[in-house]
Amino acid sequence: MSSQVTSPALRQGLNARQAETVENLMAAGLQELRAVGHEVLTIRTVAQRAGVSPATAYTYLSSKNHLFAELFWRHLSEDGGGAPAGARATERLQATVRALTARIVAEPELAAAVTPALLGGDPDVARLRLRIGGEFYARFEAALAGDRRPADAAVLEVLVLTFTGALLQAGMGLLTYDQIADRLVSAVEVIMRGNE
Repeated sequence: MSSQVTSPALRQGLNARQAETVENLMAAGLQELRAVGHEVLTIRTVAQRAGVSPATAYTYLSSKNHLFAELFWRHLSEDGGGAPAGARATERLQATVRALTARIVAEPELAAAVTPALLGGDPDVARLRLRIGGEFYARFEAALAGDRRPADAAVLEVLVLTFTGALLQAGMGLLTYDQIADRLVSAVEVIMRGNE
């Protein structure tokens, strides 16, 4: 993972050695998450896997929820959210929800961990929650902007609320991520009626 996607909370004021430690912790965190799942993972086990002391790990990570939110932010931002294809805004939005959902499904253990993590009150998680929400907003805005007109703020809000609500339902086990992708495609069609 590149340090370019390290969150500002982790990046500010780090020297090269500290940045390397953070990268090692992130890599170890993802490996540990894949190996044991989010309920068993602890910062201590991540620290052990990274070859650092728990105290060192806690210097950079306030909690395992912070770790999960950071890993999710990195995972989401690594693909760059390229321009969605489609002649109509509805098609571009549908491509966007499919791409975002596919990105989340690509790391199932992380998907399972991030929903409860983002619901927590940890201040470091709260900052990342805003960045993640901003990324969703930016991707939907980019899909709408292909029409060369300003995106309707009310439509954007409904899209983000619909998408995050669907993620919450998948995180609670009410739907699979594959099911929410299909339902989101239909929801976008409904939201965009009369808005193109």
